Amino acid sequence: MDKFRVIEIKESVFADNNADAAELRNTLKKQGTFLLNLMSSPGSGKTTLLKRTIGELKGEMNIAVLEADIDSDVDARTVSEAGAKAIQLHTGGMCHLTASMTRQGVEEIGLDGIDLAILENVGNLVCPAEFDTGACKNAMILSVPEGDDKPLKYPLMFSICDVLVINKIDVAPYFDFDFEACKERAKKLNPAIEIITLSGKTGEGFGTWTEWLRKSVKEWKSAAGVGDNAFVRYGRK
Repeated sequence: MDKFRVIEIKESVFADNNADAAELRNTLKKQGTFLLNLMSSPGSGKTTLLKRTIGELKGEMNIAVLEADIDSDVDARTVSEAGAKAIQLHTGGMCHLTASMTRQGVEEIGLDGIDLAILENVGNLVCPAEFDTGACKNAMILSVPEGDDKPLKYPLMFSICDVLVINKIDVAPYFDFDFEACKERAKKLNPAIEIITLSGKTGEGFGTWTEWLRKSVKEWKSAAGVGDNAFVRYGRK
């Protein structure tokens, strides 16, 4: 029998991606840019949340958004009109972004002078959770209409996120969504996860989200050596 080599492709792909991700994070740290990987299902309210986030923070910090979709540029146009620097990333049919793809977007848009960059990942709760994009932190949105059982169905997504945003609380009276059960399930998978409930449409609870972003950006800048100079030009300390 002929001898042949067996290559564990999946392991190799992940190892290479993780190395690329670490390198990208190091680059972001050197320039003091905080990159957030934002994930969710289609229709969860990502773009609405982004528009309100940009509106509330653009007077305090420089913001850029990298929009990832299989096709179209509608989301990039929307966030650009809201006041953020934006670029559209087409994945060529892939259902997620890798660190290499993220780097291409970062290099193309240019993040010099950007305090907060948000990567709006491709909409689904499976593939994006498997690949480290090189972001500083991971966030996910779960909308009330999707149901409180999603931590049971997509455990990896909830396990790798730093913050869970439960969106569309304004429609909660019309859906059978058990907030406490959802939080308990998420915390069981990831005890360190922060959970924020809000409405991207009405703004209810939104202050908690923007404060989390301010804190995360400031901590990242401090780790990068910017320290107390972060937000000085915006009157924040």
